[in-house]
Amino acid sequence: MKILLEQIIRLRNPHFRFDESVTSRLLLAFAWSYGRSYLRGLRLLLLAKMPRHVLLGRGVGFFNSPNIRLGRWVKLGDHVQLSAAGTGELVIGDHSGIGAFSRVVIATSFNQLGSHIRIGKNVGIGEFAYLGGGGGLEIGDDCIVGQYFSCHPENHITVDPNRPIRMQGVTRKGIRVGKDCWIGSKVTILDGVEIGDHCVIAAGAVVTRSMPSGSVIAGVPARVIRSRSADEPVTYQHRAS
Repeated sequence: MKILLEQIIRLRNPHFRFDESVTSRLLLAFAWSYGRSYLRGLRLLLLAKMPRHVLLGRGVGFFNSPNIRLGRWVKLGDHVQLSAAGTGELVIGDHSGIGAFSRVVIATSFNQLGSHIRIGKNVGIGEFAYLGGGGGLEIGDDCIVGQYFSCHPENHITVDPNRPIRMQGVTRKGIRVGKDCWIGSKVTILDGVEIGDHCVIAAGAVVTRSMPSGSVIAGVPARVIRSRSADEPVTYQHRAS
């Protein structure tokens, strides 16, 4: 049974292998949960641009489903909400997963539709994430992301103290995260930021400016603390505002 289940799971994750300590009882519980997720995913056959092999948790919701495109073997945890009220699509690539109670929302208002959200292949995002797409959000392939991750690709205008902030509108530049990044839990990325490839962002960081590839990033506000390569100097220079 263990070998059979391992082969089935490798259809979604080619590198998967069970730990040697996994018991038959644990395997049965896992198979039951995995099978129920697959059966729930079969209902996506009725929606446009949805493949057959999608794993759905309980209470997963879709808004404007014709604008949502899911790759093969995408896994959406319990109560994940996907909302695609935008001028572009909400795309999640093959073999990617979104953790339970997360929201992936291109726009929250019909007053000004958002742009798009594109999540690459082999991306894993932890529980309770909030991914906005107002100015556009792109996350590259092979990224791993901890719980409570948030991206906010828009900013409120606050120039007039005599007018309510909610009535002053927003600015939107977008957010881009490169491929092969490891992002810790409770990281926040703000509008206009581009993260290069192969970066590591420490838990709790608030990223307010763009960062070069191969950086280790930490702090509030976040800064580059070193390069991932001992032989490669950090090219980012902090400039006082």
